Amino acid sequence: MSARILVIEDDAASLELVRYLLAAAGHAVLTAEDGEEGLRVAVRERPALVISDLQMPVMNGFEFLEQFRKLEGFRDVPVIAVTAFSMSGDRNRVLQAGFDGYLSKPIVPESFARQVEAFLRPEARGARGQTSEK
Repeated sequence: MSARILVIEDDAASLELVRYLLAAAGHAVLTAEDGEEGLRVAVRERPALVISDLQMPVMNGFEFLEQFRKLEGFRDVPVIAVTAFSMSGDRNRVLQAGFDGYLSKPIVPESFARQVEAFLRPEARGARGQTSEK
């Protein structure tokens, strides 16, 4: 299974870990350091799934999601929030905002790729793509 996955994360260590885990699972990984850059990469690269941190400079994850859903052809692309927010009610707030999934940090490396793959649309599960960095 291989899909083009966009990861939007401002923490370099977290970004590298997620990139590594998804690439090791055979996915083409696209990266961005904030929501604004994430929008540009998404339009250019057409990912099958987006993973977004919530707290980022320039454009946070909630703002990214709002703008992303307005783009032609991206309404059905799954967007997963991966965040250190883990207070009671945060999961519901994230899902009510329109994210398709919520994974809390710290991530569990042994199961992370499988958790993400569960959100891929069936037609994207066999999609092949080239790894692209910013």
